[in-house]
Amino acid sequence: MKDNLSYTEKRTAYILTLPAVCLVFAIILFPIFANIWISFKEVELKDIRIPEPRAKKIVKTVSGDENKIKILYKLRNSSLLQEIRKVKFEDKYPKNLKPLDLDQRCTYKKNKINCDFGTWPAKYKENFQILFKITDNSVINKKELKSIKPKLDGDSDNILLNANFTLKNFKKVIFENEFLDLLLTTFYYTFFGTIGSIIFGILTAQMVNQKFYGRTFMRSVLLFPYVAPVVALAYTWELLLDPNSGTLNSLLINYQIIETPINLLGQKYIDINILGIDFKLRLALTTVIIFEIWRYFPLAFLFILARLQAIPKELYEAADVDGASPFQKFFKITLPQITAVISILFMIRFIWNFNKFEDVFLLTGGASGTRTLPINVYQQGFAISDIGTGSAVSIVIVILLLLFMFFYFKLLGRKVDEN
Repeated sequence: MKDNLSYTEKRTAYILTLPAVCLVFAIILFPIFANIWISFKEVELKDIRIPEPRAKKIVKTVSGDENKIKILYKLRNSSLLQEIRKVKFEDKYPKNLKPLDLDQRCTYKKNKINCDFGTWPAKYKENFQILFKITDNSVINKKELKSIKPKLDGDSDNILLNANFTLKNFKKVIFENEFLDLLLTTFYYTFFGTIGSIIFGILTAQMVNQKFYGRTFMRSVLLFPYVAPVVALAYTWELLLDPNSGTLNSLLINYQIIETPINLLGQKYIDINILGIDFKLRLALTTVIIFEIWRYFPLAFLFILARLQAIPKELYEAADVDGASPFQKFFKITLPQITAVISILFMIRFIWNFNKFEDVFLLTGGASGTRTLPINVYQQGFAISDIGTGSAVSIVIVILLLLFMFFYFKLLGRKVDEN
């Protein structure tokens, strides 16, 4: 009895969860599988068009003979790359029309014409014409005759559904598209954007965790960069940093800090001398990283502030009794208490920044040394219409993030075991 009841409960549970599983598959898993599938195919945007035979019907009268009418079909293969096999053509006519010259590929029976056009190669075009005689001397309605659409059918291969796979897309990504430079740029942008936002989040959380007048208002204002629309923020930054009319360059020139305007979003490198040491700074990429830090430090600030408020005040009171300095209290009490939050924040922000597209694209479009792997996905898939290579780049991004998560959790688990 128990076995039957257990079996019934399991079956009912599976039936009840089946709609949710199907929904998850349709929304999340199916696009992922489709992306993996496409990444192993040499497919461009023009290849997605399914090959199909098409016909445009034109009805004309024969000059000098009112009892004859000419019907012209403009036939073509819609695909630029693939052939169509076993092309069949069918059209229906009024009973008072009789064909005078019929193509050898066609037969006429019961007011219907059926044609076998065989195989149409890619880019195939043909003007197919039939001359008819009006048997009862009536007037033919051209619009009505034209409204009867011909039927065409044929067999063709869909490049997205066949079983032909290749690794050429991945070879192109790794060996032909400056992959190493893109990877270093992506890691540079991701790492410093993540670390910077967390550091500023810690400083801000420490500041607003103190009691002062207007603290609630200050907390609300600090959330503005994160909740504001990214398009508006990027446009505002472009106006502020414009080398010709931007506010920042005007202030720096007026205060004689710089002599000529600096194109912060359009200049790849800038030479800097510190303590007699010359080095090149990636200017545009650094500017984008600063925007990233400014935009996303409120997220870190919220997480860290919530954890700071949960730290027992007795720990700080005991430290005050022992004469600990503010720095000692931070490194001995605060930092150990918020380490878990920081580790989670680092992982989340690293993944988000590694996949970040809109911020970089809106500010620079990937120019001036700011082209990251997500920008490369867009450029391959849409700018040059190489969908297979774009999908391959996205799969490479997923693999890199999986490797990062594997090593990160392994390192994090080791730290937990040590503690």
